[in-house]
Amino acid sequence: MVVNPQALAVHPARSITSVQWLRWVIKPILFVVCLLPLAGLVWDGVHENLGANPVETIRLFTGDWTLRFLLITLAVTPVRRLTGWNVVIRVRRMLGLFAFFYAALHIISYVWLDQFFMWDLIIEDVYKRPYITVGFTAFMLLIPLALTSTNGMVRRLGGKRWQRLHQLVYIIAILGVVHFWWLVKSDITEPLIYAIVLALLLGYRLIWALRKA
Repeated sequence: MVVNPQALAVHPARSITSVQWLRWVIKPILFVVCLLPLAGLVWDGVHENLGANPVETIRLFTGDWTLRFLLITLAVTPVRRLTGWNVVIRVRRMLGLFAFFYAALHIISYVWLDQFFMWDLIIEDVYKRPYITVGFTAFMLLIPLALTSTNGMVRRLGGKRWQRLHQLVYIIAILGVVHFWWLVKSDITEPLIYAIVLALLLGYRLIWALRKA
């Protein structure tokens, strides 16, 4: 029996199978999953299930999901290091952009639905209400991260400068939790949960950095 040497060789296409699977299957599914919260909100709006104050419901809902996507994005690196599943890093950009997407909806719901584009009142709110000041600052810091999320911007900035810029996400997440905490006047259970999760994620990074040092 003659064995064909080519049959024993690893086909080149097999080395990129996991990448293709991620690109053509996992990422599209994840994209749809990330849109499900918005779809649920639209469904409730169409069926008039947003409660007695629909504007507040929309504002709080989009704010909640902004924080959740920020924390999920920050969880990607610990998951990669603890599990060794390096491919998960390839979805971090998408998750970060969805955090910006829901943050933009959150701002729009405030500027449009709540304040009706009355810029004098909006500026006064930003100036006088600390929780709005903090939230607005967090959103402004998110903008350069969203604008520099492409491969082209990574090449233009250089890897180290790009990484330093995107470390702003830590400050943004802290500001987001503070914004939510100051917004809540009585029951702080939910913002406390976000704060604990964020502390664990940042604490892990600190311990990792100290161990490397």
